[in-house]
Amino acid sequence: MKRNFIIILILAVLPQFTTISAQDKPTKGERQKWFNEMREYKHSFLTKELDLSDDQKSEFFTIYDEMQSELHKLSKETRQMEKKLLKNPEEVADIEYEKAAEALFELKGKENAIEMAYFEKFKNILTKKQLFLLNGAERKFTRTIMQHHEGKKKSKKRK
Repeated sequence: MKRNFIIILILAVLPQFTTISAQDKPTKGERQKWFNEMREYKHSFLTKELDLSDDQKSEFFTIYDEMQSELHKLSKETRQMEKKLLKNPEEVADIEYEKAAEALFELKGKENAIEMAYFEKFKNILTKKQLFLLNGAERKFTRTIMQHHEGKKKSKKRK
C-alpha cells in the first residue's frame, strides 16, 4: 500500500514539476501544498468509494492519516539509508550493504505490521463491507492517478 502511495506521488508530481524544474526547484511550501491537495483528493475519493458517513469520515481519516504518516516515515528512513550507500559505493563495507539489504527486505513486513495494527482500529469505525472494500479502493485510487498521469503524457506528445 505504501509503495503504491509513493508511486502515485511520484507520478502525480512529475507533470506538475516539469515546468517548474525549467525555472526553479519547488519550494518546501509548494511541495507541502501539493501533498495536502493530494491527501484531500484521496480523502474524498475514499469517502465516495467506501460510502463513509460524516461521523465515520472524521474518525477514520484521523487514524488513516496517522497510519500513512507511520508508513511514510518508515519508507523515508529506508530510502535515506539506501541513498547514503549509493552516494559513495566505493566507501561502503560489505556489512553495511548486508544491513541495508536486510532493511529493504524487512520493509514490506514492517509495513504489513503497521497496516495490521491499524486494521484493528479501523474495525471499530468501518463496517465489515467497508473494511473489505478499503484495499480495493486504495488500488483504484492508484489506478486513477496513474491513468490521469498517462493522459497528461499523451496530450503533451500530441502538441
